[in-house]
Amino acid sequence: MNVSWSDLFAGLALAMVLEGLLPFLSPQRFRLSLLRAAQLPDNALRWLGMLCMLAGVLSLYWIR
Repeated sequence: MNVSWSDLFAGLALAMVLEGLLPFLSPQRFRLSLLRAAQLPDNALRWLGMLCMLAGVLSLYWIR
């Protein structure tokens, strides 16, 4: 499998676009979501992060 730097940067750019959607569309809900996330225990955040990474890896594997 040959992955070029342009593919990596395209993926990072797409991630930035997706990350910016919620604060752009609904800044108030985004702010409330961040406040709620800040109150979660560390283990809950770790599990959420792991699940998101796993979903991303599986999606990437399925797409590629």
